[in-house]
Amino acid sequence: MHAPLSATDRSTAAQIGGRNAPIGALRAFITLLVIAHHTALSYHPYAPPPKAFDAQPILWTAFPMVDPQKFGGFGLFTLVNDMFFMSLMFFISGLFVADGLRAKGDGGFLRGRVLRLGAPFILGVGLLAPLGYYPAWLQAGGANSLPAFADAWTHLPFWPSGPAWFLWVLLAFGAIVTALHIMAPGVIDALGGLAKGAERKPARFFWGLVALSVLFYLPLAMTTPFGHWSMVGPFLVQTARIGHYFVYFLAGIAVGAAGVGYGLTDPDGKLAKRWWLWWAAPVLPIVGGIAAMIMAFSPNPPPRAFLDVFGGVSFCLACAGLSFATLATFLRFVRKTGPLGASLQANAYGMYLVHYVFTSWLAWMLLPQSWGGLAKGCAVFVGAVALSWLTTMLLRRMPLLGRIL
Repeated sequence: MHAPLSATDRSTAAQIGGRNAPIGALRAFITLLVIAHHTALSYHPYAPPPKAFDAQPILWTAFPMVDPQKFGGFGLFTLVNDMFFMSLMFFISGLFVADGLRAKGDGGFLRGRVLRLGAPFILGVGLLAPLGYYPAWLQAGGANSLPAFADAWTHLPFWPSGPAWFLWVLLAFGAIVTALHIMAPGVIDALGGLAKGAERKPARFFWGLVALSVLFYLPLAMTTPFGHWSMVGPFLVQTARIGHYFVYFLAGIAVGAAGVGYGLTDPDGKLAKRWWLWWAAPVLPIVGGIAAMIMAFSPNPPPRAFLDVFGGVSFCLACAGLSFATLATFLRFVRKTGPLGASLQANAYGMYLVHYVFTSWLAWMLLPQSWGGLAKGCAVFVGAVALSWLTTMLLRRMPLLGRIL
C-alpha cells in the first residue's frame, strides 16, 4: 500500500498531470486584463484633461496618457474590471504560498520572495515607471529632455511606481505570513481548515470571503477619501483596499493549502460544474456598484455613510462574485495547455512588469491619428501585448533575469 501524498506532492503531481492548467491560464488571463485596463484608461470617457506635470492633484499616475478621442465602453469596462482583477491577483498569488513554505522552509521561502518580488520592484520603480510616465511629461508640456524630466520627477512629492506597487505589497504580505508561520507553525493548516470541503460547498467559502472582506474594507472605506492612495516614497497602495487585498491573499493560502488542483480549485468540483450559475452572482452587485458611483457624483448625492456602506458592500459582493465566476469558468473549460498558452503563462510575470511602458508610448504615438477611441485602444492593446511578450522572452534568456522571471 502506498503512503498518502502530502499536499506538496499532490500539487506537484497535479501540475504534471495538467490539473494546474486552469490556474496557469487564469493567471495569464488576468495579466491580459491588466494590460487591457491600462490601455483603456487612455481613452476613458472621463479621463481628466492634461495639465502641468506637478499640478495637484497629480492624476497622470492613473491616466499617463489622455487621448481626446474617447470610447464610452471603456468607462464601463474599467469600472467593472477594477472591482475584482487586482483582488483575484492576490488570491492567485496566495495559492502557492503553502507549498512554498513546506518545500523551502521559512527562510528559503522569504529569500525567494525577495529575489522574485523585491528585485523587480526596484527595477520597476527605478527604470520602468519613469519610462512609462515620460509620455505624460511630454503631454503636460514638458521639454523633450531627460535632465529636465529627471529634475521634475525627483521634485514630485512621491515616487510613482506604476504597476510595481503590487510587488511590494505582495512581498509585505508574504513576509507577514512567514512571520506568523515562524511563531505559529500550524497557521497554514489552520487556514487550510477554513477551505475544507470547498470542492463540495463553494458557496460556504464564498460567503465567508465576502464577510471578511466587508469587515476589513468598510472601516477604511468610511474613514478615507474616495480613491485615496497611501504614498511613502515609491511605496504606494490603495488605502481602503489594503485589508481587503490581504483577505484575498489569505483566502488563496487557505485554498492552496490542500494543493492546487484540489479543494476549491478542483476541476471536477462543484464550482467548476456550476460555472454558469456563478456568473449570476455578481450581476446585482455590479449594478449596485455602478449606481453608487452615479449617486456619488450626482448633483444631490445621498449621505456619505449610506454611499460608503451601500457601495462598499456592493464592491465586496461583486469582487467575490466575479472572482468565483472567472475561476469557475477556467476550471471548467481549461484542461490542458498548448504551446501558445504555455508561452503566455511562462512570460506573464514579465509582461506585467514591462507592459506599462508600451501602453503609454503606443498611446502617445497614436495621438495624431483619427481612428477613434475604440480602434486606438484595440491597436494599443494588441501592440502592448505583443511587445511586452517579446521583450519578456528576450529578458528571460539572460541568466539572472531568467531565474527571476
